[in-house]
Amino acid sequence: AAIRALGGGTNLAQVLAAAAEFRERNQTTPLVLMGYYNPMFIYGEDAFINSASQAGVDGLIIVDLPPEEDGSLRAKADAAGISMIRLTTPTTNDHRLEKVLEGASGFIYHVSVKGITGGAQASTDQVATDMARIRAHTKLPLAIGFGISNGAQAKEMAAHAHAVVVGSALVRDMEVDETADPDLDGLIGHVRSIREALDE
Repeated sequence: AAIRALGGGTNLAQVLAAAAEFRERNQTTPLVLMGYYNPMFIYGEDAFINSASQAGVDGLIIVDLPPEEDGSLRAKADAAGISMIRLTTPTTNDHRLEKVLEGASGFIYHVSVKGITGGAQASTDQVATDMARIRAHTKLPLAIGFGISNGAQAKEMAAHAHAVVVGSALVRDMEVDETADPDLDGLIGHVRSIREALDE
């Protein structure tokens, strides 16, 4: 998705403008930006946090910025009331988990499978074990992402977390021939089917 966005000319200023436009229409839904640190570094940490705060952003997931390196940005985000959301994985051991949770806020995003986003579905037993272990170390809400693409999978994972994250499956819904318009009705229907499964 990041490569596709860059190829289409998307930049961080446009993302922040879209966030601000969303916030004007919706003042209640939490808004989290997920991405890589380099665009934020180029934008300037102070300028980025200021713009994100003005746009109504509630949290940041910066996938390539480890806890050992996020002190400067985290301090600025904390001062602006923006959560720094940390990632855990199936390979995060207890020693590493302690470091990941230190200074985390908002919620914890658990990457449920090894590998890249959009890959294989996670093992429910493994997820249950992972989430129980993480829950023993933090009171922050837990979200599960990666390998979730439909309502049945979302409902299964939701039994072990406060939230589920569906990303790549929705991006695939938007993959169309350059001459065709995106199937927005199909995308909305997909999201609705996941929501309905979670509400059952």
